Amino acid sequence: MMNKSHKNKHRCSQDAAYKLFFSSLANTNRLAIINCLRQGRKTVSEICNSTGFEQTMVSHNLRRLERCGMVFAEQNGKYRSYSVNRETIRPLLEMIDNHMKEYCYHVIKGER
Repeated sequence: MMNKSHKNKHRCSQDAAYKLFFSSLANTNRLAIINCLRQGRKTVSEICNSTGFEQTMVSHNLRRLERCGMVFAEQNGKYRSYSVNRETIRPLLEMIDNHMKEYCYHVIKGER
């Protein structure tokens, strides 16, 4: 049985994890990087070419995404290539795509 203090600590940790997860996806630069990687494994240079972002900004955001397990890095010689987490993030993004088609696009169209 959990005591009240332990429940509150667990709740705070869970809230912090939710905030970290959703703020990682809510950042427009990180979201653009993730969507770029949905097309396949890419190096930082390839991500920069695709998004138009500067290398330092891409590297900084990739570190956050990698720390959160949203992307994985693989060393290929002197280069690192990145890919979206296929087990959790890719299916989640597909669910979000379906949700947006059903519930969000019409709201956006109505606001224009």
